[in-house]
Amino acid sequence: MGELLQNEGFKSTLHKMTQITPTVLWNDSCSIEELTYSIGHGAMGATCNPVIVGTVLKQEWDKWKERIPQIILENPTATEDEVAWILIGEMSANAAALLKPIFDKEKGRNGRLSIQTDPRLYRDPKRILMQAEHFSKLAPNMIVKIPVTKAGVEAIEEATFQGISINATVSFTLPQAIAVAEAVERGLVRREKRGMDISTMGPVCTIMVGRLDDWLKVVTEKENIIADPEVVDWAGVAVFKKAYQIYNSRGYRLRLLSAAFRHHRHWSEFIGGNVVISPPYNWQKRYNASDVTVENRIDKPVEPAIIAELEKKFVDFRRAYNEKGMNVDEFDGFGATVNTLKQFCQATTDVIATVRQIMLH
Repeated sequence: MGELLQNEGFKSTLHKMTQITPTVLWNDSCSIEELTYSIGHGAMGATCNPVIVGTVLKQEWDKWKERIPQIILENPTATEDEVAWILIGEMSANAAALLKPIFDKEKGRNGRLSIQTDPRLYRDPKRILMQAEHFSKLAPNMIVKIPVTKAGVEAIEEATFQGISINATVSFTLPQAIAVAEAVERGLVRREKRGMDISTMGPVCTIMVGRLDDWLKVVTEKENIIADPEVVDWAGVAVFKKAYQIYNSRGYRLRLLSAAFRHHRHWSEFIGGNVVISPPYNWQKRYNASDVTVENRIDKPVEPAIIAELEKKFVDFRRAYNEKGMNVDEFDGFGATVNTLKQFCQATTDVIATVRQIMLH
């Protein structure tokens, strides 16, 4: 496979995907080393969130153990929370600088760094929006991650209206993806009616495909369900493909983004789509070393028998797969949402704890 790619002028499997299909690669990390590798293999964007920050701090501790005390000294009245978010902002801005040439070339559609709003604000649209406004000014090529909670949907519309490109996160289901698309459309239409520019905006809606699979596996244990493990591994793929078809048919002006990788289908089944694939560095290396072929699979439907078994055995798959499966008021209580918010909030607490250790040494 490697020899074939080299002969064709492609550096890797993922590079080939970015060159011969509309599918775009983003890197699920703001680590400079990892992002440099990813850009070298065709990546045009990247992500930062509290979980990633914690990982990068460990990987690049020699750098940040010197920089964090400087941030503390530069901000003598800042709380540990405030110092932590300054750190997150700086880490994000560093990665954004690496992507800026791509951003300029792509005229805002790609070349962006996704920075996540504080997950602890998931119930407060006004504070989410305030942080989104701040983050959008850290660099010209920022895209702001907002959770698809009830409050988050409200903030997504307002942020879009203000010209902030959003990346909807903590999103696993078709009802969430549709709510995001409609909120973005409302925001874009409001801007257009005011005569404001939307030409360089690049919103995306993430579907954390692997985390939906994870949640259904939790449900199998909780409810003593016997299901083919192979079937459960198609749940996130099925939701993503259905959302993609609806986005295309309705002409929504944002792209879907696949995240939370558990196996190669979370990448390979979406090749050929006008979508973003955002695997972590380790998954990119695995994909590049694989013999999975680069071919259009986005329009190939999931087997009806797989959908039928998932719908029969999992109430939460029905909620995730059907457009009317949940209303906005139910987003915050969906199992995958709860588990993911807990993880993101804990990761934020861990970053703050790292700052506290240095502040109170």
